Amino acid sequence: MARSFRSSALILSVCVSISLILPVNSQTCAKQTFTNNKLYANCLDLPTLTSYLHFTYNSTNATLSVAFFASPSKANGWVAWAINPKVPAMGGAQALVAFKDSRGVMTVKTYNISSYTLDSVVQSKLAFDVWDTRAEEERGVMRIFAKIKVPAELAAKGTVNHVWQVGPSVDAAKSVLTPHEMGGPNLNAKGTLDLNGGHSVSTGGGVDSRTKRKNIHGILNAVSWGILFPLGIIIARYLRTFQSADPAWFYLHVSCQVSAYAIGVAGWATGIKLGNESKVVKFTGHRNIGISLFALATLQIFALFLRPKKDHKYRFYWNIYHHGVGYAILILGILNVFKGLNMLFQHEDKWKTIYIIVIAVLGGIAALLELITWIVVLRRKSKSTKPYDGYNGQGRQQPFAA
Repeated sequence: MARSFRSSALILSVCVSISLILPVNSQTCAKQTFTNNKLYANCLDLPTLTSYLHFTYNSTNATLSVAFFASPSKANGWVAWAINPKVPAMGGAQALVAFKDSRGVMTVKTYNISSYTLDSVVQSKLAFDVWDTRAEEERGVMRIFAKIKVPAELAAKGTVNHVWQVGPSVDAAKSVLTPHEMGGPNLNAKGTLDLNGGHSVSTGGGVDSRTKRKNIHGILNAVSWGILFPLGIIIARYLRTFQSADPAWFYLHVSCQVSAYAIGVAGWATGIKLGNESKVVKFTGHRNIGISLFALATLQIFALFLRPKKDHKYRFYWNIYHHGVGYAILILGILNVFKGLNMLFQHEDKWKTIYIIVIAVLGGIAALLELITWIVVLRRKSKSTKPYDGYNGQGRQQPFAA
C-alpha cells in the first residue's frame, strides 16, 4: 500500500514538473491565464507564428481591449500586433510593438508603418487613440496589453484588418527594429477580426492574388534565366562541334534563347509591377540584377540581327561581345533565381533543392559534352597533322586545318 502511494506521488510530481516547464506557446489561447486574472470575451489561436490574441470589444464606446501573445524570433527580439484601417497588410498598419528597453525592462511602443522600409522603423503616434499599454514576458513569450479606440468607420463595419509579426532584434536605445524574416509564416500573418463574434478570417491561409503573382514571377524567371538560357548556351557551345548538327544547332540555340527572352520579359515585367506596388518591402539587389538581366538579354537579341558573316573582319569582335554578354547572363540569371527563391521560401528548402538539382543536371550534361567535344576536336587535330598519301601518283599533300 505504501509502495503504491509512493509510486502515485512520484507520478504526480513528474506530471506537475512537466506542466511547469511546458512553454506557454504550447497551449491554446483558451488555456492561457493572466497575472491579474483579467478575463477577455474572446480569444484566437492565430494561424501563423505561434501567436494568440485575446480581446473584448465594447460597442457602446468603440473600445477594443487586447492581449497579444507571441515569442520573438530571437531572444532579444520584438513582437507586434497592429490594426490596418485599409487592407490586411503591414504597409499602413498602426502597430503596438513590445521589446526589452535599454534597461532590460519590457516596454510597448507605437509605430505608424505607413513609411516602413527594411532599413528602419521609427516610433511614432498612431492614427487613433491607444491607452493602458504595457508588456510582460514569461518563459520567452512576450505579451502586449492595450486599449484601443476603434475608428468610427471600422466600428460601423464591425470588423478590422489586423496583422501580427515577430522580429529578431532591436536597437533599444533608439527604439529601431530590425527587419523580420520574409518567409511564408511572416508574410501570411494577417487576417480580418470580427469585433462582435470574435472570428478571425485569415487571409494568409490561402493564396491571395499578390502571392499568386509572386509565384508566377518566380516560375517565369526560374524557367527563363535559370534554365532555358543555360540550356541555350550548352547547345551553342557543344552541338556546333559535331558537323552533322550544323546548322540545326544554330536554330535550336536561337529558338531556345528567344523563348527564354520572351518568358524572361514577362517575368521581368511582373517583377517590376510587384516592386512598384510594394510600398513596404523593397528588394533592391534582386530588382537591380533583374533590370541588368533584361538589358543584357536585349543586347543579345540585337546581336542576332548584327551578326557578321564568318569571314567578316568584325566577326572576331562580335564573338567576344556575344560570348561575354552570354556568360554574364548565365551567372547573373542563376544568382538572381537563388535570391528570388530565398525571398519566396525563406524557411522552405524544397524549391531551392529542386533548382540545385536542375542546375547540377545541366552542369553534369555540360561536363560530359565538354569531355566529348575535346575528344572530337583532338581526334580531328590528330588526323589533320598526318601526311596524306594520295592515290594515282598524287603524292603527299600538305596538312589541313580542322
